[in-house]
Amino acid sequence: MMRKVVHSFFAIALLAGSVACGNTARGVVQDTRDNASAVRGGVETLDVKSAIIADKTVDSGAIDVDTYQDKKLVVLRGSVKTEAQKARAEQIAREHATGYKIDNRLAVVPQN
Repeated sequence: MMRKVVHSFFAIALLAGSVACGNTARGVVQDTRDNASAVRGGVETLDVKSAIIADKTVDSGAIDVDTYQDKKLVVLRGSVKTEAQKARAEQIAREHATGYKIDNRLAVVPQN
């Protein structure tokens, strides 16, 4: 009788352990996907920001670029001095973040 109880307990422990391992494996796969998505989003952010900085017609000092890989969205925030700079920053973002929507939230703040 005691031997049967020990075997049952062992079987239950083994089953619980295998379920936990399955959940852990799924968690690792999801974490890997999330991290890969973040890296891809970071690459888009870097590409867009670098291109805006390289363009001498846009004062890029007050421009922030955020990329949301899961939404395929690039958001431009901050300020520029003219409408032309705002439009050019958006154009650059479209050229360097192919397949992404661009949300241009740049404010035009002329300097006196």
